[in-house]
Amino acid sequence: MTQEKFIKGVDLSFVDEVETEGGVYYENGKPADVIGILHRAGVNAVRLRLWHTPTGGYTNLERTIKMAKRIKEYDMDFLLNFHYSDYWADPGKQTKPKAWESLIYDELVKAVYTYTKEVIEAFDKEDILPDMVQIGNEITNGMLWEEGKIYKEENSEKVENWDGILPLIKAALDGVEAATREENTVKTMIHIDRGGDNEGTRKFYDQITNYGLKYDVIGLSYYPWWHGPYGDFEANLVDTANRYHKEIMVVEVAYPWIVPDEIPVVDDAPDFREHLVPGFPASVDGQKAYLEKLIETVKQTPNNLGTGIYYWEPCWIPSKQEWSVGHENNWSHLTLFDYEGNKLEGLNAFKD
Repeated sequence: MTQEKFIKGVDLSFVDEVETEGGVYYENGKPADVIGILHRAGVNAVRLRLWHTPTGGYTNLERTIKMAKRIKEYDMDFLLNFHYSDYWADPGKQTKPKAWESLIYDELVKAVYTYTKEVIEAFDKEDILPDMVQIGNEITNGMLWEEGKIYKEENSEKVENWDGILPLIKAALDGVEAATREENTVKTMIHIDRGGDNEGTRKFYDQITNYGLKYDVIGLSYYPWWHGPYGDFEANLVDTANRYHKEIMVVEVAYPWIVPDEIPVVDDAPDFREHLVPGFPASVDGQKAYLEKLIETVKQTPNNLGTGIYYWEPCWIPSKQEWSVGHENNWSHLTLFDYEGNKLEGLNAFKD
């Protein structure tokens, strides 16, 4: 089963905070609804992350529902990204929600099922059912640590254990199915960060396959400074399509439009300048050309199984100093809007 249209998506999870606290976006020098700007540029899908009980007040269920309603006003596809955390979830951290800290394992599995089902039902009640649901975020090393952690250290020895994470993923998938059984239209995605790492991709999805999990889409992240040379990324798409025969979406991508005066520190990322793709400089034109190349690469995945991309936080402009996530904006050199909120040429790479 492949997708009828190619998804040209963006993650807009920070837009609510930007706009609520005074940020403005511009098209041709005039203020405009940012989702309208994106829609006119060819964007046809939006991804929103959901945190369980975030301390900052954004990306919770109530505010994510409000954002989803705006997306559906433009008839865009909606990808709901469950983090199963109160904060960022990625390969380096998968902290379970505070509300679940005291649960024993069987209770945790049940909580994942119930929470997932109730969240999807809440969107359905508002007539904004997601088109796709992402089970966890970059769960390469597991989710809901420590119970769902894959790679642990016990008695000073490294131990690999899949018995915790697999039932947790199944519980989430079952929750989606229970909430959408009548509609039967919501796809599910399992997402890791190994865009340029074929060995890591195979290791993870072989386990998913062997356990018999039923899902629709393989989600990969690909940032050159984290995930390897572009050629490795291309080769991984080919092998992953031929091996698993599932849709593949590169659900997190980005590229710089400028080299800032101070190079930001993003987690443990190396200096992005040393990992630019040859022929694609960190400039407005270089960003657009890279994004066009990336889209074409995904479209060329064997058997038409490359069905979309999502650009991560193209609208996270530096409209204020401190953010609800507890640190400064370290992403504004990778956006598709300049520092003042003006649309950049790179956004036009989404046009047909």
